Amino acid sequence: MTHPHSPRGGKPAAPAPPADKAGSKQKRLETIRRIIGARTVGTQEELGSLLAREGFKVNQATLSRDLAQLGALRVSRPEGTIYQLDPAGLPPASKRLRELVETVLSIDQNDALVVLRTRAGMASAVALAIDTARLPGCLGTLAGDDTIFATPARGLSPRKLAHQLRSLFGTAP
Repeated sequence: MTHPHSPRGGKPAAPAPPADKAGSKQKRLETIRRIIGARTVGTQEELGSLLAREGFKVNQATLSRDLAQLGALRVSRPEGTIYQLDPAGLPPASKRLRELVETVLSIDQNDALVVLRTRAGMASAVALAIDTARLPGCLGTLAGDDTIFATPARGLSPRKLAHQLRSLFGTAP
């Protein structure tokens, strides 16, 4: 027996997946910029819901990359922690790294990761600067309050990544 709404008597045709609004990353970034500029947004989940209302379906990883690319910062306000865009934009990645030199206290590594210690509250800013710089040897970072885990890219030893980061931040081994 065939299904009455299926082509050629097979299974019903699956609905088309929702299309990303015009498939444009640039339009998505402009929409994020507009949303954050127009209202208080406290979480990526909230931002994702607001984007969905505008026709953009994004996962958390994509949203995180978009926020980093836009230079969005999480800032504490009396109403809570919110995302904010610097109206002047972030300085170039290399300049941003130089500005943060004083905040990096130490850089060490083990067999798998590089660990950076920063002044209290500065790990997120340093990790964002490292990620924005798109260092070829760094796969990514994870930041706490004063500690950053940096993962070397495939084929690069943590020792070499640590050396690269020490060169950028001017810290001794």
